Amino acid sequence: MHDDDAQHGPLAGFTVGVTAARRAEELGTLLTRRGASVLHAPALRIVPLADDSELLAATKELIGDAPDIVIATTAIGFRGWVEAADGWGIGDGLLDLLRGVELLARGPKVKGAIRAAGLTEAWSPQSESMAEVMDRLLEEGVSGRRVALQLHGEPLPGFVESLRAAGAEVVGVPVYRWMPPEDIAPLDRMLDITVARGLDALTFTSAPAVASYLNRAEARGMLGEVLEALSHDVLSACVGPVTALPLQAKGIDTVQPERFRLGPLVQVLCSQLPARARTLPVAGHTVEIRGHAVLVDGALRPVPPAGMALLQALARRPGWVVSRADLLRSLPGGGTDEHAVETAMARLRTSLGAPRLIQTVVKRGYRLALDPSADSKYDGS
Repeated sequence: MHDDDAQHGPLAGFTVGVTAARRAEELGTLLTRRGASVLHAPALRIVPLADDSELLAATKELIGDAPDIVIATTAIGFRGWVEAADGWGIGDGLLDLLRGVELLARGPKVKGAIRAAGLTEAWSPQSESMAEVMDRLLEEGVSGRRVALQLHGEPLPGFVESLRAAGAEVVGVPVYRWMPPEDIAPLDRMLDITVARGLDALTFTSAPAVASYLNRAEARGMLGEVLEALSHDVLSACVGPVTALPLQAKGIDTVQPERFRLGPLVQVLCSQLPARARTLPVAGHTVEIRGHAVLVDGALRPVPPAGMALLQALARRPGWVVSRADLLRSLPGGGTDEHAVETAMARLRTSLGAPRLIQTVVKRGYRLALDPSADSKYDGS
């Protein structure tokens, strides 16, 4: 962690995209608190439980024909299921059903939700791991038994298949269903900004959100460009390995926290993004180039997009002269007047607060005033 992070936050100068529908505000707040600029575009919406005819049908079917085992996987999903059943006038029927079955809770939070509903779980692992739940069921033996599994948006790869292979009948209870967002415009803008490299990182908190993001890119004929951006310039941060699967299937590397929570996800970005920033010794200063800001000797200097484009073009070959024509090509908007380079350069120098960082080389262009001792290190060899 940088010494100056305390002043401006480890994510200052970086732009992070948030694709979550649920808990997006919480994730956005955690990122903003650490200095990031946040762009939010939900890749999905969740069908409200009360409107969900599939959940109603599944609940009625279970009340009519009780399973042997019910597995509750998330606290919010379990509570939502009980509340939705109440709204449909079958809440008591659902609670009576749950009292008469072997009720398994995936972890402490779900256990709390079960107790709050006046029920008692038969068993709960300490680890919150579905693998441990599965081991227990297979040990008990599930042949010929009917197992109801509360689904919660994330696919549970291998779980249902293993139970079925061991002879169980598995009934899914679709507590959340994912649909495309009602307003697709923010997601389209997020895809455009990804391709334009306007993001430093993109966060995903569920596999369906990743799938929706990639499907939309494909529908717009820009999947190749989006994957290219995610391969090289935009870091994909996923809350856990299940969420990362659709990206890995496309050959995209992702970073994940060890604990599958929002806080640790933000911490991963706090260590990864500054490590990816370019740091150069220039004119006696230490210059760290971030997404939309520069740290000059640890002090944060916000830079407008045109200035950032120029600085990145100069930093690609630090110490080398870059012509006005080349710099003009790097400016957003693709103008043809080289005067635009001078205007943007004047603003960039003002933003940096240290005018000698960039030298004008008469009739040739501009160069980053790389410290001589550093020349051999950055001479492109």
